Amino acid sequence: MAYRNDKNSITIPREAVQTRGGLVILGLEEYKRFLKSEIEKEYIDKIVGEGLSEERKKKTESLGAFLKREFPELYENYRH
Repeated sequence: MAYRNDKNSITIPREAVQTRGGLVILGLEEYKRFLKSEIEKEYIDKIVGEGLSEERKKKTESLGAFLKREFPELYENYRH
């Protein structure tokens, strides 16, 4: 796909760019950061989706109910 002209340049045929819809050139470290952030976004999207699904199925509880159940001694004097 790429042709080397000399030590400092690379020629990419126009057809290769057009058939693939364009190209992106990133340094390896920048690509790794990009890939890591995309994986994290997918994970967050999955967790949020699960939470919304559980909320629709009425499997969630309010923060107040959670605190009363898990930390009754701390929550007993709390007023909101």
